[in-house]
Amino acid sequence: MTDVDVTETRVTTTEPQRPRAAGRQDWTAWPRYNAASSGYRGYWYPVTWSSHITGDPTSHMLGGEKIMLMRDGGTVYALHDRCPHRGVPLSEGDQQFPGTVSCPYHGWTFKLDTGKLAAVITDGPDSKICGKLSVRTYAVEERLGLTWVYLPIGDEPPHPIDEQLPRELTENEGIVGGRIQARQGDWRFACENGFDEGHAKYLHRTALWRLFKPMPTWNVTRIIPEGRWIYRVQDEVYWEATFPGVGTWTSKRWWKKKPDESTISNIGNTGAGKKIDPVIAAQNFPGFASLSMPGVLRIAYPTFIHYEFYVPVDDENHRYVGLMVNFVTGLGKAKFYAKYLGAIRWLFHGQFSGQDAWMVEVTDAPPEKLYRPDVSLTSWRNLAEEEYGEKLAAAAQHAPTPVARATRPRRVPAADTVATVGRASETPRSE
Repeated sequence: MTDVDVTETRVTTTEPQRPRAAGRQDWTAWPRYNAASSGYRGYWYPVTWSSHITGDPTSHMLGGEKIMLMRDGGTVYALHDRCPHRGVPLSEGDQQFPGTVSCPYHGWTFKLDTGKLAAVITDGPDSKICGKLSVRTYAVEERLGLTWVYLPIGDEPPHPIDEQLPRELTENEGIVGGRIQARQGDWRFACENGFDEGHAKYLHRTALWRLFKPMPTWNVTRIIPEGRWIYRVQDEVYWEATFPGVGTWTSKRWWKKKPDESTISNIGNTGAGKKIDPVIAAQNFPGFASLSMPGVLRIAYPTFIHYEFYVPVDDENHRYVGLMVNFVTGLGKAKFYAKYLGAIRWLFHGQFSGQDAWMVEVTDAPPEKLYRPDVSLTSWRNLAEEEYGEKLAAAAQHAPTPVARATRPRRVPAADTVATVGRASETPRSE
């Protein structure tokens, strides 16, 4: 792959309360999901474009942790972005010796591969603190033109990144066009928005990307699991509808392409009729929209697949990584570059995606009241809750075993010693 840049209810009984129905009011039905405002640990996350990582250290926030990224000898390293001396960011420093980074304050110098303190420039070659301190390091991989960092749960080794990436991206040649943006809002809102069944038909009706493309008014949809993914399957598609006492609504317009209503397509959401790329057809996706942990959206269209990675920065911010992948080779790559940079980047990853960013920023939930299409949201939360529970259990096996310290027997003073000590402490009486 190559890249381009609620109504309250009073409870009067004293009997134990039953849990609320999933998604009714809040997220208590999914306790792990409810607690994941700064993301899930135990996964690889894309942080930035690989081309942006050089010999000059840079600072990045991931899951509430400050991380420094730096390239040395062609390899990217990640360290906790804080010098243990006085808390100065290592990303403000530079490299004074090969394979190291030095804090700009007093020259505390750390090995990039281990994080160990190797030298303290202002304390001389015989500094006694060297070798006694270190900063945390993180596993790093480069894929799809991106730098990925593994955010551990504890001391578990990272799983191979290719096990987490969509399989079609690791098995086929293609070209990637993408955009990375810092966005406000909880990453969970962004993820739920991406997989949301209903929003695209209405929210994006004014997007320039949809100017000549019709969208259904509503669908009958079900969610099915397959491997690590859950898929939205369209069983019925309605391009217009008459609402009692209100009127008829449709996104059809005379200037838009007429949708093929004779069949239901689960590749793309603008109707059937387009020839499907062989690589995409070979995947046999049961539905065009799918989602996997830790928050990876895949939308399959006839000629390309769009991916969104919702990367948690902290409790209130996330990083949007949008990739459009075409499985073309040769001259097809050059054509894609021109098309992506000339239009797609601005229309699709710009104005169209910007409408999603707007909604995520203003969303305020829970409390919430869900409706029928929100089966997509509740299915995702169920998936996240189950998979992360399994991941926590697996990581617990790598937790260090506490070292049992031998207890020394307590010494009990002899009786006569106690009496002697007691008499010695008495205040002499004057005769």
